[in-house]
Amino acid sequence: MPARTILFMPESAYGPTNNCVGIGDVLRNRGHLVVFAAESSWRGKLAALGFEEDLVDLAPPEDTPDNSDPGQYWKDFVRDTAPEFRKPTIEQLDTVIKPIWQGLIDGVKYCQPRLAEIIARTRPDVIVEDNVIAFPALVTAGVPVTRIVSCNPLEIKGPGIPPPFSGYPSDDPDRWPAFRGEYDRTHRALWAQFDDWVRQQGARGLPDLEFIHEGDLNLYVYPEAADYTKQRPLNDTWHRLDSSVRETEAAFALPAQLSGREGSLIYFSLGSLGSADVGLMRRLIGILAGTPHRYIVSKGPLHDEIELPPNMWGEEFVPQTSIIPMVDLVITHAGNNTTTEALHFGRPMVCLPLFWDQYDNAQRMDELGFGVRLDPYRVTAAEFTRAIDGLLHQTALRAELAATGTRIRARDGVRRAAELIEKLAG
Repeated sequence: MPARTILFMPESAYGPTNNCVGIGDVLRNRGHLVVFAAESSWRGKLAALGFEEDLVDLAPPEDTPDNSDPGQYWKDFVRDTAPEFRKPTIEQLDTVIKPIWQGLIDGVKYCQPRLAEIIARTRPDVIVEDNVIAFPALVTAGVPVTRIVSCNPLEIKGPGIPPPFSGYPSDDPDRWPAFRGEYDRTHRALWAQFDDWVRQQGARGLPDLEFIHEGDLNLYVYPEAADYTKQRPLNDTWHRLDSSVRETEAAFALPAQLSGREGSLIYFSLGSLGSADVGLMRRLIGILAGTPHRYIVSKGPLHDEIELPPNMWGEEFVPQTSIIPMVDLVITHAGNNTTTEALHFGRPMVCLPLFWDQYDNAQRMDELGFGVRLDPYRVTAAEFTRAIDGLLHQTALRAELAATGTRIRARDGVRRAAELIEKLAG
């Protein structure tokens, strides 16, 4: 098809941005001009991958640290808010979830004029956003919009599934009404104020208690094997991508200090945000140091403060999608990218959720038998090691996950997304 201009606007976090990078790379290789209106701390990092950058600030310069890393605002937020993660999820609605929405809203309002300028300048044929919050400039641009949901698909709500952010089981609905009621109580006023502002910018109103519109095309990233479609059918604007694994990461060779040791090989990551809780990282690493296994560790932004024992190797950033195929097990915060990538490569998971949809992913993996959900702050050494060894020795589960991974990879979610976006642009 003729070359199109495709504008990507991902949330300023590694998960959504990396998801857009994977899809954008396919579109760029097909001859389209791919422009990223990402948050300004990504400057230079997207251009190095062959994309055009036309970036936005989500806060005034005086509130943004110089030379900040991508997603620095959220890394700082996680570090400062970590004590709240120890509370039950229903109590976090007021102290974690609501402040996250408020921070997102502040960023949307600040960047609205700049984002409108970018759209006028780039004149995209289609806009692709991977966000949880509405940007009015995107939906008033007069071109088709693709919305990507790269969080757990419980965010696409329905009466037959647990409420998002709860981490509640799918087969125990008794607690769902109380959680939904508390969400309404804590968020109704904030949503009403934001909805009013969105309308003032010329956009259509938001659905009740939703902070984002549906797109003309809607994509969500979750394997069929773990999806909720039987309990919550979706209309024909929604398309599932069983995975969306980028192909832009470097190859990885196992470091000598690990290749020369015996033991199962395990990948450990709390994500770029969760690893900012250095105290938690040190405690979990201390437990893992006493096991007979080998570990590749994603140390995260505060890597200089994290020392690794001899059975571990790690760096600030590691090429996750090149590492997961090599390992026997993934220990994860259950962020959506890592969860779906582990399933993409057919690996079992020990899930240590911290916030947002991580509870929902961890619960889903546990209730389906694809992993074990543990409380990262309260798990004992005995519980942690028992979960690891139990998953490593489940031969039938490992065979089932390997077959699941084969099916997921055959569906080629990244190229399916690119084809759907091309169709919308055409």
